[in-house]
Amino acid sequence: MLVPVTVLDIIDILLVALILFQLYRLIRGTSAFSIFIVVFLIYLFWLIVKALDMQLVSSLLGQVMGVGVIALIVVFQQEVRRFLLVIGNRYVQNTRLSLRRLFFSEAEEPGGIGIVEEIVKAAESMGQKKIGALIVISRQSRLGIYAETGEIIKAQIGAELLETIFFKNTPLHDGAVIIEDNLIFSARCLLPTTDQVIMSPHLGMRHRAAIGMSEQTDALVIVVSEETGSISVANSGELREDLKTNELRNILLMEKVW
Repeated sequence: MLVPVTVLDIIDILLVALILFQLYRLIRGTSAFSIFIVVFLIYLFWLIVKALDMQLVSSLLGQVMGVGVIALIVVFQQEVRRFLLVIGNRYVQNTRLSLRRLFFSEAEEPGGIGIVEEIVKAAESMGQKKIGALIVISRQSRLGIYAETGEIIKAQIGAELLETIFFKNTPLHDGAVIIEDNLIFSARCLLPTTDQVIMSPHLGMRHRAAIGMSEQTDALVIVVSEETGSISVANSGELREDLKTNELRNILLMEKVW
């Protein structure tokens, strides 16, 4: 006898598929992916054992799964953090952006267009001259703990100043610039690197640091390659490479809440 399928069943299946897909996107290429596969297989085995009414094995695996939830939170703490940041970035902040646009036109949003143009101008110029750069733009997460690893500047954002900071002969060029509260808050900052195992071989430490920073915070990170001059942007643990000037401008206008 066929079991009737309701609309709620279809919604249930789609929600589970969406959650699994988001988890896959967050942990693909990391060492956590192998752990997730093993845990998933154990869970499937437990479901099969329960369906076959094998009480002893089912009870034993049930205890393991119960304790395993706590263990998974510990093991996947970075991935859980990234998942929550992704939800915040894509839904909460987009809602805030929509509400702001009810009261401000795009040109009236405080400092938005001018700051974007200065950052884009600096990235384009440094790309043409093959000056390596790493620019972190804060959103909701406060980046004070990372800013303290460098030199506090608190200067107005300008293309010339950004280019000067990253020029090879200056003492502040090594490290990242952090932009917070519409200011160049700090320079020569140390950033966490990603633990992703599978990455393109041409990506260097700047790109790994950019991805790592975007994994651990909701910051948007711009990378200018010293070798090729290409511009990339890291957001929520994902890297968009070889961006054109207009693409960078659109990302900053759409993703960043100024």
